[in-house]
Amino acid sequence: MKRKEVALITGGSRGIGFGIALQLAGAGFDIAINGVRPATAVNNQVTELEKLGAKVLYCQADISSADDRARMLGEINGFFGRLDVLVNNAGIAPRERKDILDATEESFSELIDTNLKGPYFLTQSVARWMIAQKNQFNDFRGSIINISSISAIVASVNRGEYCVAKAGVSMATQLFAVRLAEYNIPVYEVRPGIIHTDMTAGVTEKYDRLIEGGLTLQKRWGYPEDVGKAVLALATGLLPYSTGQVINVEGGMLTHRL
Repeated sequence: MKRKEVALITGGSRGIGFGIALQLAGAGFDIAINGVRPATAVNNQVTELEKLGAKVLYCQADISSADDRARMLGEINGFFGRLDVLVNNAGIAPRERKDILDATEESFSELIDTNLKGPYFLTQSVARWMIAQKNQFNDFRGSIINISSISAIVASVNRGEYCVAKAGVSMATQLFAVRLAEYNIPVYEVRPGIIHTDMTAGVTEKYDRLIEGGLTLQKRWGYPEDVGKAVLALATGLLPYSTGQVINVEGGMLTHRL
């Protein structure tokens, strides 16, 4: 019997990450989700994923920490014995939105460590593990999916550190796509737009007005399941000849118009 594939979704217990986890669990993946909250805080999410038929592991870990990343992968290996899909989703917003003329080095370092350095080196470790699994299992496919943001290419001067980190994630996607091509391990970038999550709760009124005014072609917010469905297509191999590519999930926001 074919072994079930396992997906790790960082930041997978809330928002976009949980939307991704739900889609993958419903499609037959076993799931490892990561977050910084204690396990007791995510019992409901774990139960919901298990009801979809998934075997679920929650890993409390800060992906900006090398020790936490190594421990998390050890837990996944001990629990599942494999990892087929990495979804680098975990990320934070600036604690305070400040104009780039006033932003602090502390905020910049925190965003870079969590949103760029963490996923970059987690990908490095997972890529090595995936290469080893390629050599061990004939049916192993493997894929890596980075969740960036339209902020990778759309400048927001009141959260420059976030934009710089997401632009770095975009380049990391290209770098790992090139490096892992010889092993036929595709690497993709999913670029969400305005997605209704707890991270955007504080700017709901602002974006309600902008969406109604035509900011997006599709006049609605995006939802975590919209991103989840894009990740599902990539994780299940429906775009096998598209490594290194960007999938925009932004309701047509980036479409040029006259």
